[in-house]
Amino acid sequence: MQKKARKTRRQLLAEKAATQQQLINKANALTNPLETLQKFHDYATRDNDTIELVCVKARDARSECLSWIMDIMERNMKDMYERSSWSWNAAEKRAELTEETAWYLIASCNDKFLGFSHFRFDTDNGDVVLYCYELQLEPSVRRKGLGRFMMSALESMAYQNQMLKVVLTVFKHNPSAIQFFYALGYKLDNSSPPASAHLDYIILSKQNLYG
Repeated sequence: MQKKARKTRRQLLAEKAATQQQLINKANALTNPLETLQKFHDYATRDNDTIELVCVKARDARSECLSWIMDIMERNMKDMYERSSWSWNAAEKRAELTEETAWYLIASCNDKFLGFSHFRFDTDNGDVVLYCYELQLEPSVRRKGLGRFMMSALESMAYQNQMLKVVLTVFKHNPSAIQFFYALGYKLDNSSPPASAHLDYIILSKQNLYG
């Protein structure tokens, strides 16, 4: 009986890449990745306000939502970017936020936008991941559990779509954000630059059960 030929490393890597792309394509083909995760559709704050969460593709977001997103990005992050080697470029940030594969998780109450996350289903260093590009909240809803709730929603969407982990980038000069993510169980990712590189950011990640 003829032995089955062993696959080469190149063939195995190609098969892995094809499988990963199928997972990403399947996730991106969804109309609403949050739809079946009903416990994340709304959040009751400690002040007894009910905040609604919706998930939409960036290209489907309303114009007033996009305007608010750019506004809160500038208010919350312009100074952080200007203190980094990246600097702040509004046009580049808008282009990043509206790319074809971008998703938004949006929190609102009584038609007022209160927070958002920009995320994507993607590959990162050989793994399928949900990459959280942004998590921004209005000052009025900070330290009320909404940020933690939104991150839990992202983690659940990652799990539901068989992403191995949630990954994010944080400026080193943003200690409150670093502390927040560490408290949620995020750790330095293997892809995070070494301290000897003297870069102004770190990469954090959190494995899910598929990891």
